[in-house]
Amino acid sequence: MKNTALEAIMETKVIAIVRGIPSTQICDLAGAILAGGLRCLEVTFDHSKEGGIEETLRSIRLLSERFGNEIEVGAGTVMTVKEVALAREAGAGYIISPNADEAVIRETRRLELVSIPGAMTATEAASAWSWGANIVKLFPAGILGPDYIKALRGPLGHIPFTAVGGVTPQNTPDFLRAGCVGVGVGGNLVSSKLVSEGKLDEITNTAKAYAQAVRG
Repeated sequence: MKNTALEAIMETKVIAIVRGIPSTQICDLAGAILAGGLRCLEVTFDHSKEGGIEETLRSIRLLSERFGNEIEVGAGTVMTVKEVALAREAGAGYIISPNADEAVIRETRRLELVSIPGAMTATEAASAWSWGANIVKLFPAGILGPDYIKALRGPLGHIPFTAVGGVTPQNTPDFLRAGCVGVGVGGNLVSSKLVSEGKLDEITNTAKAYAQAVRG
C-alpha cells in the first residue's frame, strides 16, 4: 500500500484536499476530480464537531470501496496515533498532518503507510524527516512562496517537500521549479459550494487545469 500511494503522489504531483464534503457526496466529487486527471484525494478529519471523525472515516471507506486502485485515498489533519490506526482500517494509504508529531509519524511508518507531516521551519522539517516522514508538507506555501522553499532546500535538498496552502494552477509550476515533488490543493479545487450546487463539471475543469500545470 505504501509504495503504491507514494508512487501515485510522486507521479501525479497533486493531492486534492477534501474538507467539509458530506460522505453522501464524496463519491460524486471524487469522480469529478478523477475525470480531470487527478487521482490522489486527502480526506481531512474534522475535529470541530461531534461525529466529524466518524464522517471522515465513512468517506474514506466509501472511496476505497467504490474506486479501488483508481484513486489513492489518504487521511488529512491526523493528530493522534489512534487516528492513524482508524484511517488505515478505513482504507487510507497515506497520512497527512498539519504538524510534525513524532508519535504520529512513527506509528504511520510502523503501519506501512506514507507519512506526510506538516512543517514550516528548517528545524521542523529536519525533525520530521529524522522521525521517518516520507514527504514533508510545507504550509502555508502561498505565504512562504517559492523563494522560501528554494532557500530551505539549500541545506535540506535531501528532503522531498510538497507545497500546501494558496496553491493555484498558475503558481503550481513555480513551486515545482523550486524543488517541490508535488502540491496539495484545497479550496481552490474542492469547492463545497460547487458540490452542493451539483456543478461538478467546474471541479473537473479545475482539476484539468492542475493536471496541465504539472505537465508544464
